[in-house]
Amino acid sequence: MSVNQKKPDLFLSMPHPCSYLPGRMSTIMFVDPQSRIDDALYSDFVQHGFRRSGELVYRPYCRECNACVPVRVPVTEFKLNRAQKRVWRRNQDIVVQARPPQFDSEHFALYQRYQAARHPGSSMDDPDPERYLHFFFSRQVKTVFYELRLSPGPGAGFGRLLGVAVVDVLRDGLSAMYTFFEPDLPARGLGVFTILWQIAEARRLGLSWLYLGYWIEECPKMAYKIHYQPLEGLAKGKWSRITI
Repeated sequence: MSVNQKKPDLFLSMPHPCSYLPGRMSTIMFVDPQSRIDDALYSDFVQHGFRRSGELVYRPYCRECNACVPVRVPVTEFKLNRAQKRVWRRNQDIVVQARPPQFDSEHFALYQRYQAARHPGSSMDDPDPERYLHFFFSRQVKTVFYELRLSPGPGAGFGRLLGVAVVDVLRDGLSAMYTFFEPDLPARGLGVFTILWQIAEARRLGLSWLYLGYWIEECPKMAYKIHYQPLEGLAKGKWSRITI
């Protein structure tokens, strides 16, 4: 942690059913919600495997399970594989624009369509704008909403909104907090394109890493991150390469 800042207290949650692996219980370690966390301290926490959900900064802490592995891409070394090159070429008609972290009704409507298609009946498939706000926003962290829009024709104004990447800006990289996109365009591979764009953006900004959250080999929804190579994982306090 930062040497000039008092370390916040950490707490453990009560065990609860795991969201990713059926039949297992999960415990999270989280930062005292009353603590002040600035960009520098949050960057330190992410380097130690933490993520955030709204104001809550946390990481899995399951004594009998190490399935959730924090991962990051070294952006200067990343190389697109053949499938990723196709997705990148296919989406060159997309323009990405940075927006401030505030409620936008167009974003929220897309978020609802995405959740209804991808996670029907889950806790995230919720039409409540307040829960949406609480999930994405933090008063203490620098966050950018990157809009993915079809490139408009001359004088046409804004193109169709295809996706939104919610990204935290760290001292050493970008943290891909969450992405939602148009669910009726599977051929575009918008989820893949968004990660590729974030890698390129981190490189453009002179940053070292794109933090992708947790890779869970046994969970199909979280196992895809292994395809962004080279990839580093955090285990026993040390970052090291994970290969396919």
